Amino acid sequence: MFLPPFSLIRSLTTVSFSVMLYCLSAPVMASDAHAPEPKAEGAKKKGAAKADAHKEEAEEPEAKPARKGEHAAPEGKASPKAEAAAEPKPSEHKTAKAAPKDSMDVLRERLAEKLGATKSPDPHVMRVVARSPAPAVTAGHAAPSAAKLAAAHRESAPLAGSARPASAHAVHWDYKGDAGPESWGALKAEFSQCATGTRQSPIDIRDGIKVQLDAVQVDYRPSGFRVIDNGHTVQVNVAGGNSIEVQGRRYDLLQFHFHRPSEERINGRLFDMVAHLVHKDMEGRLAVIAVLLDRGTAHPIIQTIWNNLPLEKGEELSARATLDLNALLPADRSYYTYMGSLTTPPCSEGVLWMVMK
Repeated sequence: MFLPPFSLIRSLTTVSFSVMLYCLSAPVMASDAHAPEPKAEGAKKKGAAKADAHKEEAEEPEAKPARKGEHAAPEGKASPKAEAAAEPKPSEHKTAKAAPKDSMDVLRERLAEKLGATKSPDPHVMRVVARSPAPAVTAGHAAPSAAKLAAAHRESAPLAGSARPASAHAVHWDYKGDAGPESWGALKAEFSQCATGTRQSPIDIRDGIKVQLDAVQVDYRPSGFRVIDNGHTVQVNVAGGNSIEVQGRRYDLLQFHFHRPSEERINGRLFDMVAHLVHKDMEGRLAVIAVLLDRGTAHPIIQTIWNNLPLEKGEELSARATLDLNALLPADRSYYTYMGSLTTPPCSEGVLWMVMK
């Protein structure tokens, strides 16, 4: 059966019009795919539109039938159009490339590495850590060891405020930095107890047991002395004839020295200064009396020591005056006592401590 001429002309016109539209639209689509977007904002919008189109295709539950003139791709093989879409576009390559680092940022990073800086959340801030902070005790973790607690108390600055004289043979230890109390145990084999000891001094005296202690029998008399700045503190070497008796044992006074501020704490409180009077018995055992000092009026004993302080470190100067150390002890001779160690290397234990109240 033949269609009327009018209907046939109309069908041919519709087909021709569709073909013309397809031919006109094809160059436009091709040019859109390769021409770079003039503005970054346009690229973002276009990328968002394409992402939405891909999303809609992914959510399509059923596959669309192939249009006329197209062949379905065999199973497991992508169609030519899909392969063309998978290829990255020149604009996508440009976006993926990382922005070059600012030269000043590179310089900051290199400087931070040399200084041992830690990274800060703010890229323009550097924090330099001179030493590791003391570990905090948290619930469920073991308490710090006696050696770590003592190391924290040893961080007081030396009285002279100067560094130890350089020596090619002596092992250098200090109160700060890499050779500070936390590192003493590793500086020399003889210093190992500074890190592994179980009865290390100084301590923070808290909640002691109240007992009736025998008074310390003090036998001090006016004596000659020599003063030396050993690079860590001011030390006074005392002539013989001074001693104490405690728990039936006699100890001879060897020397005394100062720490500022005090190494010892009483219920967490630090004092302005402390004098350590070091004694030794016939068997080599040590006993130390600690006299806690607060700032006040001039003290004649302290002033006499300062008057005879040598001008050079490491030089020992004999004084013409004499010292009566009874004047250094408090009127009330009550004290705290415990077994501890030396507060400086080699941190030897078995030292009897008497801290005057």
